Amino acid sequence: MKPFLRNQLERFAQRLEELDFLLSREDIMGDMQKYRSISREHADVTAVAGRYQRYLQTEADIAAAREMLADPDMAEMAQDEISAGEAALLQLEDELQRLLLPKDPDDARPAFVEIRAGTGGDESALFAGDLARMYTRHATNVGWKVEVMSANENEIGGYKEVVLRVDGDNVYGRLRFESGGHRVQRVPATETQGRIHTSACTVAVMPEPDEHQAITLNPADLRIDTFRASGAGGQHINKTDSAVRVVHLPTGIVAECQDGRSQHSNKAKALQVLQARIQEKKRSERAAKEAALRKGLIGSGDRSDRIRTYNFPQGRLTDHRINLTLYKLLAVMEGDLGDVLDALQHAREAELLAELEVNG
Repeated sequence: MKPFLRNQLERFAQRLEELDFLLSREDIMGDMQKYRSISREHADVTAVAGRYQRYLQTEADIAAAREMLADPDMAEMAQDEISAGEAALLQLEDELQRLLLPKDPDDARPAFVEIRAGTGGDESALFAGDLARMYTRHATNVGWKVEVMSANENEIGGYKEVVLRVDGDNVYGRLRFESGGHRVQRVPATETQGRIHTSACTVAVMPEPDEHQAITLNPADLRIDTFRASGAGGQHINKTDSAVRVVHLPTGIVAECQDGRSQHSNKAKALQVLQARIQEKKRSERAAKEAALRKGLIGSGDRSDRIRTYNFPQGRLTDHRINLTLYKLLAVMEGDLGDVLDALQHAREAELLAELEVNG
């Protein structure tokens, strides 16, 4: 094990002793908020310290087995123990490295996935629809729930903009690296000469704000407009002014919703999306400052960054940030995103581990 990792783990073992002492104090037990906070940290530290203790015990077992190698009667059994122990050490070290990585508290939260058509006209809007379908299919495959928060359809069945709310286990943590520019290369359905066109969409993945940490919106900072919805939805949707558009005047950020049957429902959804967009703006500004110091996988948070190309003639998906190329594009478009998301997550973990080593 690398020295910096062992040093970090020794600190966890020391911290566990401190937390055990704190949880035994009467003044801490009498303060429920402080007691819960320390209890949560105690659970996290115990998970790391417990595995580290198993690592140290496995090291001791291997050392004992090596001493038995000199005995001809015990050598074969000792060698088996050494081989099994070394395999266990590798697995435990990998688990410990992942447990030591800094965690984003938003990773476990539901997420809003905003998809906007970019360059390419109708073909871009159709591609936005394809991306929405891809994320929806993936969510279904892994047991997540998807709700359409707002949708601005174009005349041929695509989307100028669509916002999905995705809820389930670790949604934001899995989808966060989908933010950026997505480029498609294919022959559009409207192309009569068989020429390949290049179009683009932007995707923004935003964690749903925690109710206790959400930005408080001052009603004086909001302009709320109602209008008659357009697009699909039957007769009812076109007969009432149920669609709602909310503008946050200090930032100019806009959110609208017209998918619900009532103005009240649409207003609530629009405010949810607005809060997420304001929070994401602040997060992007922080990321841009960090990116000035280092260029990481998250980058600057700028949605104009081209992160991925979907090449239909070659059946190829390329993620430009990690040089990943997969020749299974049709499967990916049907929601088989696991290989892509895993590769992005592993690349981020490698980045964080490298930072940990430098700072350790």
